[in-house]
Amino acid sequence: MLTAILAAFVGGIILNFMPCVFPVISLKALGVLRHQGDTKSARTEGLGFLLGVIFTMLVLAAILLALRAGGTAVGWGFQLQSPLVIAALALIILGAALNLLGVFEVGLSLQRAGEIQVGRGAFTRSALTGALAIVVATPCSAPFMAGAVGYALVQPPAVSLGIFLALALGFAAPFTLISLFPAIAERLPRPGAWMDILKRGLAFPMLGAFAWLVWVLTQQAGTTALAAMLACAVVVSFAAWLYGMAQRRRYTGKPYKTLLAVTMVLLIAAIGPLPGVMHTQPSQPEVQSAKNITPVKWSPQTVAEMRGQGKAIFVNFTASWCITCQVNDKTSLSTEAVKQALSRTGTVYMVADSTKFNADIDDAMNTFGQGGLPLYVVYPADGSAPKVLPQVLTPSIVVNALNQAADKKA
Repeated sequence: MLTAILAAFVGGIILNFMPCVFPVISLKALGVLRHQGDTKSARTEGLGFLLGVIFTMLVLAAILLALRAGGTAVGWGFQLQSPLVIAALALIILGAALNLLGVFEVGLSLQRAGEIQVGRGAFTRSALTGALAIVVATPCSAPFMAGAVGYALVQPPAVSLGIFLALALGFAAPFTLISLFPAIAERLPRPGAWMDILKRGLAFPMLGAFAWLVWVLTQQAGTTALAAMLACAVVVSFAAWLYGMAQRRRYTGKPYKTLLAVTMVLLIAAIGPLPGVMHTQPSQPEVQSAKNITPVKWSPQTVAEMRGQGKAIFVNFTASWCITCQVNDKTSLSTEAVKQALSRTGTVYMVADSTKFNADIDDAMNTFGQGGLPLYVVYPADGSAPKVLPQVLTPSIVVNALNQAADKKA
């Protein structure tokens, strides 16, 4: 248990550097820089971020454990298997990008345009940033983390929550320490006018995250949901612009209630129909095919039938919302070296797509002690014990594993 807690803490620290978390973490970095020289405000934001991370992590963990106790086989990132959750998260990310671009403001004074000041809602804003960071972090699985989460999912609730708490503490540790200890913060660049440029520049990683989420939504729910999502994004952007104008009119003493009312009506009209169009359709997973290699759809029955029949089996457990999976696909699985190794060894290539909920896939991942994606499993040709590959692949890792598995003949 202590090993799992330590692995979760270290994995949480590493999670800060994973690509899926960067857009939101950049918001916290901006907050830390904003409070240079103001120890009290910096500590307020640091504690807000810490509590937001811990609260959201424990809520997600409690829901996850409750679902599993009820017989539903779900794992880390389970909420991203829902098109409605993906749509809501995409709109939140879009709103954050518009806020960074200055279309409207949250917790900042508009009395002096162009300045970044500390607002009354600094604690709440920072807590919400922490909550959003945890939700966005679920598509990623850092080193040390998958094994710890897998261990947590088969332990009593108290032990499981302790491991998830360690993961949250590790994730929040870097920015919390910088916020709480001025000596560390003194090494950071001093605040200035350049921060306003940085603030607007950080909107573009957020827009990139929005585009990624819309792509995932298309994989899950089809083109009808895509059309609804894009139309909703336009309306939400227009509503944000109106809200920004209402804020400015309020600060300049002009009536703003009409603009505020129109904004609320537009938001309700845009978001209201979303649940009805977020229907699920059979998605066609993007699989990496090689010359003379036909990807096989994974199922536990297919694996059982093909094991020990003189051919190695390589199973790619993946999902559209798993950033690490997509990176591994591009940098390793789609390379010519891996394609040639698959063809040369006659390895059966299987894809277990978990973009949408699949109980069989989650059960199989639990069998290997893995609580999250990606997962790569190689079954030797002689039917002996399978080998789990690292979560971060290189072509040489895959090629060596395929050669070794194919050499074990029955």
